Amino acid sequence: MDVVRRSHRGAAGWAVVVERWRSSGLSVEAFCRRDGVNRAGFYRWRALLAASAPERLASALKSQAPDFVDLGVLGQSAAQGGRFELRLDLGAGLVLTLVRG
Repeated sequence: MDVVRRSHRGAAGWAVVVERWRSSGLSVEAFCRRDGVNRAGFYRWRALLAASAPERLASALKSQAPDFVDLGVLGQSAAQGGRFELRLDLGAGLVLTLVRG
């Protein structure tokens, strides 16, 4: 008889799973099948995380190792003191805006 092991993820673990799904480009069904994720659990946690405060989701995602994002070389006008604005949509209504100039 085979023993089925279930992994117990908290909010931080599910936030990582939901983010991996978002970046995968797959449907929920295809993602869950590929990664062995319980579909009912996925839908439940996705709804809970979406309903929670953005600060809670941000703190859950903080435990995930950050990825490097190469933004390339800034244009001449930005390098010489021109206005530069960068907006990052972090999901769940959380937006990070950096402005120079």
